[in-house]
Amino acid sequence: MTRVWRWNRPVTVREVLEDLQEERSIAYTTVMTVMDNLHQKGWMRREQQGRAYQYAAVSTRAAYSAALMHEAWSASDNHAAALVDFFGMMSPEEGEALRDALRVVQLSGVRLDVPGR
Repeated sequence: MTRVWRWNRPVTVREVLEDLQEERSIAYTTVMTVMDNLHQKGWMRREQQGRAYQYAAVSTRAAYSAALMHEAWSASDNHAAALVDFFGMMSPEEGEALRDALRVVQLSGVRLDVPGR
C-alpha cells in the first residue's frame, strides 16, 4: 500500500515489483498475490488495461491512519485516559501537528462537542 499511496496513481503489479526489487529479491507472483488480496479485502480497486490490471488505493493514507486511530481509541473503555496517554507519547513536532489539525477543524466549522452534553 505504501508504494501505491506514494505514487498516487493506478499502478501495475510489474511497476510495484520493479520498485520492490530495488530493495530486495521478490517474485512477481508474490506481489500479484498481495495486491489481489488487498483488492479482495477492499483496500484497492482494479481495472483491466490490456492484459494487466491497474490497481489504485480506495482511500488515502491519511484516511487509513485516521481509521486505525479511531479503531484503537474506540477499543478503550476510558477514552479520556487513552487520549492523555497518546498525547504523552507525542514528540514536540507531533504535538504541533495536532494543534495545527485542531485549528483546521475549528476553522472549517466542524463541531467537536459531544451530543447530549
